[in-house]
Amino acid sequence: MCCSPEIMLVDTGCANLASVRFAFARLGVTAVISCDPDKLRTANRLVLPGVGSASAGMKALDDSGLAEMLTEYQRPLLGICLGMQMLFEHSNEGDTACLGLVGGEVEALPTQSLPIPHMGWNTLNLLRKDPLLTGIKQQDYVYFVHSFAAKRSADTLAISNYGMDFSAIIRRGNSYGCQFHPELSGMVGARILQNFLKVK
Repeated sequence: MCCSPEIMLVDTGCANLASVRFAFARLGVTAVISCDPDKLRTANRLVLPGVGSASAGMKALDDSGLAEMLTEYQRPLLGICLGMQMLFEHSNEGDTACLGLVGGEVEALPTQSLPIPHMGWNTLNLLRKDPLLTGIKQQDYVYFVHSFAAKRSADTLAISNYGMDFSAIIRRGNSYGCQFHPELSGMVGARILQNFLKVK
């Protein structure tokens, strides 16, 4: 039996870890929660959930030494919601420097006549194939809660639209991100988490 945990959840103090852990439990996988950088770096893959503001999230990562560990981590890493946003270089929310694992910046969704935050079910427009998207179809619905997002880029696997096209799923190397909450997105979200357990 491998001595390294298969998957660990990064505890930043600003995420609903229980729902993510239960989502993996439904897949038959025990996700270990930790805020210890030394323990987290031993995992075969990491999930970085997050809710709230970019500035508070990055301060929690910096203060705990997690930011340095995450930038050095070489195995698969999945950011969820704010966790995905913190993978980028910069967030306009509070003019916040982020982890820089993915190029570009996060900006506010345009208000126009739409309510903010963007909350509820929306569709995925798949742009290219990737193992993370195995079994996912065009226009599958997933569940969002966010006010900031990143525009489409070369790292975007799927987009959604809410006042603008934005990156719903990204990947650069071993860094993956879902702007939506896969743990709240029914069978589609479960399939994405299951796929993440298999990516190399």
